Amino acid sequence: MDSKKNILIVAIGILLVAVGFFCLAQGPADNPVSLTVAPLVLVFAYLVVVPFGILWGGKKKKSD
Repeated sequence: MDSKKNILIVAIGILLVAVGFFCLAQGPADNPVSLTVAPLVLVFAYLVVVPFGILWGGKKKKSD
């Protein structure tokens, strides 16, 4: 059950990476979307979402 949540979080991270690269490729070099939004989305995806999806273990149940 927990592995499905991890896969979903990692998939969201990969989607955010794709969105970040799409924003990075937009318009000329002085476009504010490619200068500010894209790097912020990419850093958030690479450093927060994907590692969280990989490392998160979820709640563990006691087996008494």
